[in-house]
Amino acid sequence: MSEFDIRKVGGRIGAEVVGVDVRDLSDEIFGEIHSALLEHKVLGFRGQELSDDDQLAFAGRFGPLTGAHPTVPAVDGRPEILPVDSESGRSNQWHTDVTFIQSPPKISTLRGLVIPPYGGNTLIANTAAAYKDLPEELRALADRLWAVHTNDYDYVRPGGSGGDPDKVAEHRKAFVSRTWKTAHPVVRVHPESSERNLYIGGFAQKIVGLSSREGRAILDILQSYVTRPENVLRWVWQPGDLVVFDNRITQHYAPDDYGDLPRLLHRVTVAGGIPVGVDGKESYRLEGDDASHYTPAEKAA
Repeated sequence: MSEFDIRKVGGRIGAEVVGVDVRDLSDEIFGEIHSALLEHKVLGFRGQELSDDDQLAFAGRFGPLTGAHPTVPAVDGRPEILPVDSESGRSNQWHTDVTFIQSPPKISTLRGLVIPPYGGNTLIANTAAAYKDLPEELRALADRLWAVHTNDYDYVRPGGSGGDPDKVAEHRKAFVSRTWKTAHPVVRVHPESSERNLYIGGFAQKIVGLSSREGRAILDILQSYVTRPENVLRWVWQPGDLVVFDNRITQHYAPDDYGDLPRLLHRVTVAGGIPVGVDGKESYRLEGDDASHYTPAEKAA
């Protein structure tokens, strides 16, 4: 443990944790890792070579786990693990995981299993830094806005450079087999750090009270601050890597730039609470049942 260190890899986002085996962390070291995650938003661990059980155990230290996904099937026999498989489609759009439900996950963990020899990186953006970048007039506007998030749109688009067309169609059918619409604050207050951040991304399709055209224009302007290069970390995967990011204050994107090569990650997410805006109001459902089959946060509610 004398070699344990947390090293920044970007000026505004991201750090690499070195000198640890996540299967064998003392409470003290885990506490430092948790604090570092709040500070840096994303942590990367090289060469961990974890099993599914190891990933589940590590993610579980952050809190109760969700299911793999509200609609998409899990890994066989592993109800908390989502296979992020290029054969089923490529989610090359900026998004925050599962924001179409009322209680999205608070933390996401990704583990690299099959990594292409080039491309296939993951981009992760600091949405708190984006909020701070806004001109004062835009911040004041964003503070008052609410956005409608839904899974009923082409999140995983067909016709990419790789993937099995039948599997892509099957994935799309599963993805929208149940649909939700949820209103979240455009500016979310982080429940632990109290930082304000732009809580939008791909699932945010409309602004409450505005026409689709007007809302889209505002969302596009705000989103352009999220994806400014200085706010983005690019994680270049190696087999055995583990990446952990705070889903309450980041967005991520998987560029489709590796042709027809295979790429497979396993995702495990930690249950999160209901987002709260700057006025103290909580997110609310507009359409669809609760997601208690997916997250214990909604069972408790």
